[in-house]
Amino acid sequence: MTPAEKSSITFDRPATSVRLPDLKVCLELLKPVTWFAAIWAFMCGVVSSGAPLAARWPELVLGMVLAGPMVCGTSQAVNDWFDRHVDAINEPDRPIPSGRMPGRWGLYIAIIWSGASLLVALPLGPWGVGATVFALAAAWGYSAPPFRFKMNGWWGNAAVALCYEGVPWFTGAAVMRNALPAPHTLIIAALYSAGAHGIMTLNDFKSIEGDLKIGVRSLPAQLGVLRASIVACIIMAVPQVCVIEFMIGWHHPLAAALIGVSLLVQLFLMRRLLEKPRERAPWYNATGTTLYVVGMLVSAFALAATGV
Repeated sequence: MTPAEKSSITFDRPATSVRLPDLKVCLELLKPVTWFAAIWAFMCGVVSSGAPLAARWPELVLGMVLAGPMVCGTSQAVNDWFDRHVDAINEPDRPIPSGRMPGRWGLYIAIIWSGASLLVALPLGPWGVGATVFALAAAWGYSAPPFRFKMNGWWGNAAVALCYEGVPWFTGAAVMRNALPAPHTLIIAALYSAGAHGIMTLNDFKSIEGDLKIGVRSLPAQLGVLRASIVACIIMAVPQVCVIEFMIGWHHPLAAALIGVSLLVQLFLMRRLLEKPRERAPWYNATGTTLYVVGMLVSAFALAATGV
């Protein structure tokens, strides 16, 4: 073997080593567009606590980072790793199935980000840490064996809705007061979390083919598109009716009226959604879901006004 041949072999060897993922691809894996829902719910919890923001702004900023980029980002990385086979069918351009995320880095990032989330939660005290542990456990349970809640749309959507709406709301209220939130706050957070189950169902319309091939029993795969969309609409509407009733009973007529108007508009939009549910699901998420989350904030302000 000539010296030139030896030199060529030595030079080529690094090209076959494991390459690091591009930072832009890592950010794409964490899906910043999904962070809004968790941050919004956390802010609703903060508002509902009635705590003065000026005195607790470090907890506010840290909580927003924890809810969005950290915990929600972790859930996206976990889901993409364990869904890489179904994504190869439904969305082959995603970082992992496309090969832009090399090797097992999707899994490594999910593990690293889980640990980092716990570190970020430490300054928020036991309520923040406890909520983070619960949310991370649910995120891994949703996507990873042996639980893999997402294999059944009823359980999977419930887990996601709880972690995107209920847990961040609870965390915001608990951290700002450093105490268990009042029963009124817990009730409203639970209701909006339950309604978010329907929003999660609408998000499943885009992956029906892959779900059917892999055996994921999302609600559209179980019930068909039309029946799943009807169930989603009912699940979104009923908790809001309950919120309106509670607001009336707790002497918040203005909040009840605003949420009632919002719900009426949503019902009109739902009627259009049901005409072409699969095609109009993204449209509804941009319109009806926006009204849904505005109602969350209205409820939070009402709770803060009376200190409950």
